[in-house]
Amino acid sequence: MIVQVKDLDQFNAYFHQKTLHPLMSVGDLSKADVSLFSPTDFNMYCVVLMDADFGELLKGGTCVRYKPGTVFTLRPGQVVSMNLDSAKRPKGWMLAFRPELLIKTGLGRDFYMFNYFNQDVFEALELSSSERNVLLNCFGNIFAELHAPDDNLTGHMLRLGIGHLLSYCKRYYERQFETEIKNNSSIITRLSVLLDDYLSSGMPEQKGQPTVAWCAEQFHLSPNYFGDVVKRELHMTAQEYVQQKIISAAKVMLRDPRLSVSEIAETLGFTYPNHFTRLFHKKVEMSPSEFRRTIGL
Repeated sequence: MIVQVKDLDQFNAYFHQKTLHPLMSVGDLSKADVSLFSPTDFNMYCVVLMDADFGELLKGGTCVRYKPGTVFTLRPGQVVSMNLDSAKRPKGWMLAFRPELLIKTGLGRDFYMFNYFNQDVFEALELSSSERNVLLNCFGNIFAELHAPDDNLTGHMLRLGIGHLLSYCKRYYERQFETEIKNNSSIITRLSVLLDDYLSSGMPEQKGQPTVAWCAEQFHLSPNYFGDVVKRELHMTAQEYVQQKIISAAKVMLRDPRLSVSEIAETLGFTYPNHFTRLFHKKVEMSPSEFRRTIGL
């Protein structure tokens, strides 16, 4: 059974604390009721710092045991749970804020930058010791502001504190991203081979054209994260690269006069030949038949 968190009162009840703001809260995981770790949709944006290895996290159908000092995020609609290690006490912090907090605010204006909310469980952020200290300070500042006397700057200071936390997460995700790119520089080479093998295997005719989601799955990455890797390395979108490989395969096939344009389209996974012709013309600026004439066929 999945628990649906309806409001901040219900969220704060997990931490045995009062609701101090109607749209956001911070909870200390060491004080949380164990029911917090049951399958739950918090219906909020959440940032969780797991500061101890106290069990396996289940999110998006993937189960992972994290190192201490790991951050993961949730967006409204995502379900998360944990298989707790009974021998270890939970430790860490959890920030939760309602989407309404973003309406007509500077935080909402800048929220597009924090695309890591769309990432999957295996793309969590592993912090260095200094980064962990910075984020702990951010959580602490937000917690302290929540408990400070309310005045006309309270809302601004809380949104500013959340913005600082999210911005530091963005910086550290970028650092992790760059490190992973350097450590996995062969991913583009492997992707090229993957697409060439698929397009020449006869599988497109049975299963359709390769999609970005399918490619990402082969590397155990989410489509968003995979797309970021490809764009950073090739300066084009993953979809553009897949289409480029399809057109390259089509050009090879068009050199065989025994194959009709319709047969080539079907072999490459196009349901309708005119869809293939349209894509080819868009990418090559001539039709498949015109291309054949330029090579003397």
